[in-house]
Amino acid sequence: MSKVPSITLNNGVTMPQLGFGVFQIPDDEAATVIGHALDTGYRSIDTAAVYGNEEGTGRALAASGIPREELFVTTKLWNSEQGYDSTLRAFDASLAKLGLEYVDLYLIHWPVPARDTYVDTYKAFEKIYTDGRAKAIGVSNFQPAHLERLLGETSVVPAVNQIELHPRLQQAEARAFHASHGIATEAWSPLGQGKGLLEDPAIAELAAKHGRTPAQVVLRWHLQLGNVVIPKSATPSRIAENFDVFGFELDDADLAALAGLDSGTRLGPDPATFE
Repeated sequence: MSKVPSITLNNGVTMPQLGFGVFQIPDDEAATVIGHALDTGYRSIDTAAVYGNEEGTGRALAASGIPREELFVTTKLWNSEQGYDSTLRAFDASLAKLGLEYVDLYLIHWPVPARDTYVDTYKAFEKIYTDGRAKAIGVSNFQPAHLERLLGETSVVPAVNQIELHPRLQQAEARAFHASHGIATEAWSPLGQGKGLLEDPAIAELAAKHGRTPAQVVLRWHLQLGNVVIPKSATPSRIAENFDVFGFELDDADLAALAGLDSGTRLGPDPATFE
């Protein structure tokens, strides 16, 4: 497990740089799939209330026998629960489903700027954090303007912003903003959901050069950029493949080739308008 590097968040908490995402994994399959990931060596698991698999995630963690302090568990607050009091209730519900006394990271899933409730929501997050029930708090899908407002109106700098990030959406502006404020960048959809990205000739060429798969090349790119990355798969062989990204390194020419793939192509919703 020691081969997975960790990053130190802005409050001193350490977080594995490579984790396992469970988006779209049904609750009744989650225990088995997450069990494979834990057996492979993953120790960071990323779920969310809206995924509907917090209970299955909790079952997997309990069955693993791995000491709680060796695990890093993230969950997220869904949009419909934003607001101070509703956030506290939703967090209690997530914690109960996970069967945990605390989570390592709690994130606001989307800013939903049209509702204008993310500041009050984050103030509830600060209470959860102060009470020790989340070791770190942060956000997901926030753009620099949303973060600027949080920084101006709350007291705890988000530890993490989890955003869509892959070679076709490299988010240079967001990553620079995060770096300047001590916020870790975490990538969701790190492999571009496989939609043509992994067949890109530039990535295929790098895969051949290093004797690796295209997915391994892209995950290695994320790690070398300093991103936290949470690939998701339900297939045991892919779970293992995505974990095996520490035995090689991309050189400057490789990184430049990947930098050239940025087209600003978003696969998920636009955070400025998504409700």
